[in-house]
Amino acid sequence: MKYNVAVVGATGMVGRKFIEVLEQRNFPVNNLYFFASKRSAGKKLTFKDQEIVVEELIEDNISNKQIDFALFSAGGDTSLTFAPIFAKYNAVVIDNSSAWRMNSEVPLVVPEVNPEDIKWHKGIIANPNCSTIQAVVALKPLIDKYGIKRIIYSTYQAVSGSGLGGYSDLKEGLNGASPKKYPHPIANNILPHIDVFLENGYTKEEIKMIEETKKIMHDDKLRITATTVRVPVYYGHSESINIELKNPFEIEDIFELYKNSKGIILQDDVKNNVYPMPINAEGHDEVYIGRIRRDYSIDNGLNLWVVADNIRKGAASNAIQIAESIINESK
Repeated sequence: MKYNVAVVGATGMVGRKFIEVLEQRNFPVNNLYFFASKRSAGKKLTFKDQEIVVEELIEDNISNKQIDFALFSAGGDTSLTFAPIFAKYNAVVIDNSSAWRMNSEVPLVVPEVNPEDIKWHKGIIANPNCSTIQAVVALKPLIDKYGIKRIIYSTYQAVSGSGLGGYSDLKEGLNGASPKKYPHPIANNILPHIDVFLENGYTKEEIKMIEETKKIMHDDKLRITATTVRVPVYYGHSESINIELKNPFEIEDIFELYKNSKGIILQDDVKNNVYPMPINAEGHDEVYIGRIRRDYSIDNGLNLWVVADNIRKGAASNAIQIAESIINESK
């Protein structure tokens, strides 16, 4: 069986990645529709050597089609307005913005972690934040086997997480141009500042990671803190994750656990300088884990280094994997 798929925000960075991943994963597409703002309408994008015209995102262009899946990456305001419209016409919306993530009526899903939550959707499913996705993939095997008391996130996030504006700030900044997206240069620099600052001193990105992790893991009592940092890398988020487990562990068992975990590639041979790096994760859908070592400062402490392509697994691929899960469940 094949499905009618809409890509909303098709001309953006994640929208274009949706198209690429649909083709690479050989998603069973019948008809593919591209939607964007009025100024982008009329452009042509290619899918499997077929040119498809981008349509303006208005209800009349939705109601005249039978869409099964709508993949959204068009910003929170657009999602709040148009996701319910697609759902009204019986599409399953998988939204990449933050608009629906913390809505109690909307599942927040990473297929390797909580696929069971897909079942209670009411037409809209939220894709988590890119940095959260790779983190929870790494944490899930540990939670299942040992339980987790506390998590400390420290992230090193690529500029593509800010869209084309962030990408351009790094590219042009390396040639001496002043930043347009960020408050300071990102070229040859790092910014401990992702999204806006809140009154408590945290950034919105840090709070996203904390609250989304709790929702995905169904545990409001998890103790979590985070510091999120923008680094001068084009693609691939890296994370240092410090974890306090509930139960004792042997470090050899952690290695074995990750060798046999879905969606994870273990890269940990420090004697030969083998560890995860963004340059190697780029273009892949798996989460890379390495630098596994005990934290001797606390009982049952563990350190991990976690890397993934933020535009693929952190956005487009995770959304498409959700759609694939729905299809597989219906067979």
